[in-house]
Amino acid sequence: MVKLRLKRFGRRNRPFYRLNAMDIRTPRDGAPIEELGMFDPLEKDIAKAVRVDAERVKYWLSVGAQPSQTVRDLLAKAGVIEKPAHKA
Repeated sequence: MVKLRLKRFGRRNRPFYRLNAMDIRTPRDGAPIEELGMFDPLEKDIAKAVRVDAERVKYWLSVGAQPSQTVRDLLAKAGVIEKPAHKA
């Protein structure tokens, strides 16, 4: 099964993440199937903080890839997918 999840880069106290399509058995910082974008949590402007290849993300979602909760929220902020319903 393929998941869309984040892979951590950067240094201590200055994280930087790449959005990847990865097999669920792969460790967090393991080899991705495909790199789909990036996320900089310290950037104030959301347009600069989240950069994704929307076409490829939609492709992976169409073939059954499951985004992690964090990735789902980031994709909703970037406007790639609709905002998920909040479970009470």
